[in-house]
Amino acid sequence: MRPSWKLFAALYPFGAGAMGVNLFFASLIGSWLGWPVLTPWQAAAGGLVIGLPATYAFAGHIARLMKQAEGS
Repeated sequence: MRPSWKLFAALYPFGAGAMGVNLFFASLIGSWLGWPVLTPWQAAAGGLVIGLPATYAFAGHIARLMKQAEGS
C-alpha cells in the first residue's frame, strides 16, 4: 500500500532525524573498529538521504494500520 504524500511529508522530519542520530551513533560504535567518526553535520546529511526510504516504509506501515482500523 502506498502512503499519501501528506502522511509521508508529516513523518519525514522525524524519520530523517532518527536516521541521522542512528548514523552518528553507529559511527561511534564503528570507531571501536578503527573506522572514522562522522561529524554531526555529516550524520545529519546522511540522515536526510537514508531517511527517505525509511520514512516511506514506515508511512506505508501506518497507512496499512489506518486502513485496518477503518475495517476495509
